[in-house]
Amino acid sequence: MRISRRAQAVAPFFAMEFGKHAAALESQGHHVIKLSIGEPDFGAPPAVLEAMREVMDGRPMPYTAALGLPQLREAIARFYRGEHGVEVDPSRVVVTAGASAALVLATAALVDTGDEVLIADPSYPCNRQIVESFGAQVTLIPTTAETRFQLDAASVRSNWTDRTRGIMIATPSNPTGTSVPADELAAICELARERDAWRLVDEIYLNLSDHDDQGRPPRSVLSFDPDAIVINSFSKYFGMTGWRLGWCVVPEILVPAMERLAQNYFLCASAPAQHAALACFTPESLAVCEARRVEFAERRALVLDGLARIGLPVPVPPDGAFYVYFDVGRTGLTSWQFCERALREAHVALTPGRDFGVHTAETHVRLSYAAPTDDLREGLARLGKFVATLR
Repeated sequence: MRISRRAQAVAPFFAMEFGKHAAALESQGHHVIKLSIGEPDFGAPPAVLEAMREVMDGRPMPYTAALGLPQLREAIARFYRGEHGVEVDPSRVVVTAGASAALVLATAALVDTGDEVLIADPSYPCNRQIVESFGAQVTLIPTTAETRFQLDAASVRSNWTDRTRGIMIATPSNPTGTSVPADELAAICELARERDAWRLVDEIYLNLSDHDDQGRPPRSVLSFDPDAIVINSFSKYFGMTGWRLGWCVVPEILVPAMERLAQNYFLCASAPAQHAALACFTPESLAVCEARRVEFAERRALVLDGLARIGLPVPVPPDGAFYVYFDVGRTGLTSWQFCERALREAHVALTPGRDFGVHTAETHVRLSYAAPTDDLREGLARLGKFVATLR
């Protein structure tokens, strides 16, 4: 059987690969501290769990419309109004089978073979894999600590070519947990808009960002670029990773194409998950999620302090998500060697920078603090002992 070139070209997702190795160690009786996967340990809010139990009472559960339950699309639009002060027409909201499906649909709607797409290095690997699978050429733009490991308008301008058709930005970012400042993001979007290029902004971690001094949540890109394509998910802020439910907000002109693609690719997102997700937007559930956001900030402080004590520098402290991107250059190991040995010798699972691009592939490691506080303390203690053996 001949395997397609597309499938052969797709690289492994190393975070998942290290997760498999961790599971193998656990099957041998070892206690592995898993700090490699971006999966909140809280689970869905209680009201959502109760809603799922109610909807799974044996009633018929037919397909929903390809774009999602109308009442869920309306709830998401209200969420933007209430949390971010942005008016979004519910007709522009597309409910998908996770954010990954939203990325697939948006890419299918926007990308033609030979198009160039600009993406930061480091960045979430699946974004570029999806874009490349539709025939686009991804240009990874190296970033530095000075730009918070994010694109800025100057780097986008200097890398723009006649073939550039779009730009993908994640803010806050996976793997760094850092955000693009609002004025810089606005400048990037304006630059792309002037060149008639699309802007796809991954805001999956937006609601896990720090609030400002006045207690205001971060701004969505839609507040200054209403025609940007926004990707979001129920996985992170709402803690519903395995529910496989996400959404995107698209310009009105893109809705018919998204609907046709959704009909053919997925039919619809999970109907039970959509019905249950309506309970995410109650005041009670939002209060639960906000309390969890605060706890993530406390965990971040614990991890940053622990890494500093160990001597593993964090070039840019994160301001959102639940990741810390630290430098292992002083250890004498590459990031891959560091992660392999940390798993084998200390039984701590991390993710090497190789997952996220080229520029920091050998020097940086991602740690996810979406794990219980006790696990974080134990993991840091083990890492401290492991690093001490390298000196």
